[in-house]
Amino acid sequence: MTFAPYLTAEPHIQFHIAAAILALCIGPVALYRKRRDRVHKIIGYTWVTLMALVALSSFLITSFGIVGPFSPIHLLALWTLWSLYLAIKHVVAGNIAMHRLVMRNLYWYGLIIAGLFNFLPGRSTNALFFDEREELGLWVLGAGLALLAANAMRQKRRLSTHSKFPLEKPAPMV
Repeated sequence: MTFAPYLTAEPHIQFHIAAAILALCIGPVALYRKRRDRVHKIIGYTWVTLMALVALSSFLITSFGIVGPFSPIHLLALWTLWSLYLAIKHVVAGNIAMHRLVMRNLYWYGLIIAGLFNFLPGRSTNALFFDEREELGLWVLGAGLALLAANAMRQKRRLSTHSKFPLEKPAPMV
């Protein structure tokens, strides 16, 4: 394992990697910490900023362009920005359950999936971990996507057994 693929990357790619790694590390603290206090807000604001920076800096990475400079991963960046907007909208409206759901989905299905796709052959993360055996990255990608799919099905089953409409706000009392 060598850090050369990251250390020799262009500055905007290094920035993107650094923001993504920080978001990956502090995300669980903001998302799964039991207390929703000032620390949660500070870490949460930091995580939202990092996620926005990761999404926006991805538009500077055009080496895998399929339609002009853009690739399907750029759709994920747009989805990330939209998810951040929705999460903030929900928390401002007081719909904490939807805020929590959007943020957790963004972490697992935005940040983690994007990270897994960095194991594709030819990507810096693949070179970092597998050097000469870049096909092993496809196994990491497949295993990671399978685990996320299994978790999504488990979550769906859990939600359907607990409540028919778990994310609705209760009707106001008149």
